Amino acid sequence: MRYIYIFFLFIISCSNNKATQTKLTGFIYGTSYKIIYFSENDINYKYKIDSLFNVIDNSMSTYKSNSIISRINNNIDTKVDLHFEYVFNISKDLHNKTNGLFDPSIGPLVNYLNFGPNNNYKNYDDLKNLIGFDNFELADGLVKRPNNSFLDFNAIAKGYSVDIISDFLDKNNVSSYLVEVGGEIKVKGKNLKKNIDWKVGLDKPRFDGLQMELYNSFSLIDKSMATSGIYRKFKIDSLGNRYAHIINPKTGYSSKTNILSVTVISDNCIIADAYATALHLMTIDEIKNFTKMNNDISVFVIYLDEKNNMKDISFNNFPII
Repeated sequence: MRYIYIFFLFIISCSNNKATQTKLTGFIYGTSYKIIYFSENDINYKYKIDSLFNVIDNSMSTYKSNSIISRINNNIDTKVDLHFEYVFNISKDLHNKTNGLFDPSIGPLVNYLNFGPNNNYKNYDDLKNLIGFDNFELADGLVKRPNNSFLDFNAIAKGYSVDIISDFLDKNNVSSYLVEVGGEIKVKGKNLKKNIDWKVGLDKPRFDGLQMELYNSFSLIDKSMATSGIYRKFKIDSLGNRYAHIINPKTGYSSKTNILSVTVISDNCIIADAYATALHLMTIDEIKNFTKMNNDISVFVIYLDEKNNMKDISFNNFPII
């Protein structure tokens, strides 16, 4: 999710480093991407990277009618590919670790509340039997699931694509890069233009839709980062009530919370992406307890206190300046 500034610091003078900088930009998954890498052979990988994006899109996009996930959601028996299988299995693991708060089967509720691509779900009470990732299994390349259910990997697919592109650069001996898709980021090495660590910043939460404002910044070193927030994507009903797009699979309703954004740093972006969503459904105390048991992630939370003042708190040595 795009809640992150990325600072690319350039210098006009020549650098002693022989590596050439390549910057790639484009649009995918309804958002933009930006990739910067340094290589001595000055190869442009845009065509191959766009091809990887498209393969993932054809596997897991709920907005493409002929994607693997769309065919499955339309009750068509469809063999999954390796991308789908990996994301499905990771989702199962994270579903268990978050006690069901990360749940890709939440799709019918996402659609019912008009946050998804399909608004065919009209009766809220009928949706309850379709929710629950424990009822989904993958065997012999086929997904076994409740009929008419709706899988949705949108809370994890961007992070996965960041990992896939990063892995591609690794295999091509690129040792310094930044990969960003819709605000989800993975970095390696340094910004060789200035021989400094990659700098990123967090967006200040605001509901007024005005220009982004920097909240804080820090160095990201050989890690992935993802942010989930409720202040950009929400619905307002006729009474003026605001409904966040992050839906609690246990209650079936949009989240009501004093937490404005959750940023997670992890080794892999797919993990950071999923946890950022799931942790947003917890209280501050629950996040604190969760990070004690999962010290492989660092977390930064922006929230409103009891006086409606914006505050923040971090866990597991989040590298905020």
